[in-house]
Amino acid sequence: MLACREVSARDVVRSLLDRIEQVEPRIHAFTEVLRDEALAGADASDARRKRGEARGPLDGLPVTVKECFDLAGRATTLGLPSWRGRVAQRDAALVELLRESGAVVLGRTNLSQTMLYVEASNPLFGRTSNPWSLAHTPGGSSGGEGAALAAGMSPLGIGTDIGGSIRTPAHFCGVCGIKPTLDRLPMRGYRAVLVGQEAVRGMGGPMARTVDDLALFFRSLSPERMAALDPRVPPLLWEEPAAVAVEKLRVGTYVDDGVLAASRAVARGVDRAASALRARGCEVVPFEPPDVRGLLSMYLGALSADGGAALLAALAGGEVDPVLEPMRRLAPVPGSVRLVAARAARALGQPNFALMLESMAEKTVAQLWQLTDRLRAHRAALLEAMDRQGVDVLLCPPFATAALPHGESKNFTLASSYAILFNAAQLPAGVVPVTRVRDDETARVASKDWVERHAARVEAQAAGLPVGVQVVGRPWHDPVVLAAMRAIEADVSQSEGFPRTPVEVGA
Repeated sequence: MLACREVSARDVVRSLLDRIEQVEPRIHAFTEVLRDEALAGADASDARRKRGEARGPLDGLPVTVKECFDLAGRATTLGLPSWRGRVAQRDAALVELLRESGAVVLGRTNLSQTMLYVEASNPLFGRTSNPWSLAHTPGGSSGGEGAALAAGMSPLGIGTDIGGSIRTPAHFCGVCGIKPTLDRLPMRGYRAVLVGQEAVRGMGGPMARTVDDLALFFRSLSPERMAALDPRVPPLLWEEPAAVAVEKLRVGTYVDDGVLAASRAVARGVDRAASALRARGCEVVPFEPPDVRGLLSMYLGALSADGGAALLAALAGGEVDPVLEPMRRLAPVPGSVRLVAARAARALGQPNFALMLESMAEKTVAQLWQLTDRLRAHRAALLEAMDRQGVDVLLCPPFATAALPHGESKNFTLASSYAILFNAAQLPAGVVPVTRVRDDETARVASKDWVERHAARVEAQAAGLPVGVQVVGRPWHDPVVLAAMRAIEADVSQSEGFPRTPVEVGA
């Protein structure tokens, strides 16, 4: 509509500002709305289009960005009181790219304090709620983006993902998102607590309400310009997902990774997506990812290799979100004490809690190097397993359950194992909505394991919430991931129970 001059950029921005005024007081998706700047940017875009000088398909389009990306002259805080004074001198590379393409930055969105758990709450900006149910979180750490998209306050958002932080909110909120192959996009000007931690790195990526909108984002950015802004980014030409022969893809699928089995609704969502791909001519086969429990231990071990020093320093001297309290209390516990506690937990039938205790402790340099080497070896083992079965893409849950009630991410990190695997393996992975939880899918088999009981408590409150599926590809095959997501979306979007957005708040 912008390209055809059917609407002006000012009209679009004003309509979104009106929507924000209407629903933001209940959702709290934004850390700040840049009303005056956005209107000025829209006017500049309208003037360019009038002169025939549009910069591309994003010119005049409002976008939102997660608060962890620098905006010149504004503080980047991650919800940490101790970071209030960290005012950025220049825009993050992704923000710079968006501005150069003519996009209008509408505002910044909320996130979890430190970006290390799957909610969007912190002492500085408060708590974001899920538009599908105000009693539930939109996920995290890019939860503000997921909520803004699902509620119709933004058409396109930029999040980040180091353990599912794009994919979990997409799943929880009924929208689309993709974590690209590591280094597909520039990350200069992205801030994190675990600065310098390189064993598992975070990656930025787009979130939107349709797969085609994700593809539009990639199509609109210059590979050469991205490489110039961040030398880690290779100047690869973007290939259109529409050109991928989806019917020739061989798809590996699973609903239990050996850590925490997916809920009945999430498993049904994966089966429904598999049926959609079969209908397109894909061959769908069972797949078993190698040693996800071992991989999860390595991932947690790498992120906690400093014994929690960076986390504790960031949290010092300020209010801490309640979800982070167990992590803060556990960080200083000596490794010898953890091992004794882990043995006791295993003897009491708590293998998942034991895994957490054993993994998260301070490491020597030699131990960190060994962990990093094992992580790279696991990536190779996963790709070799795909090779043996001739699998092009994987189809699996994005998270073990549907959206969590507020506060329930505490002590529930292992439910993210489905997403974490592909951060550790550095593979492109996206989420597309498929269905909603039915009333008869809110029970889980009884178990004495604390994590399983936690999942049962979550599922008992999940009726009506969105369910997405995760599509994973080989390195640099991001367009193939989007093509498979697009095929699933085309099949399921007309089905009864599909989570349509924008959603009425709290309906």
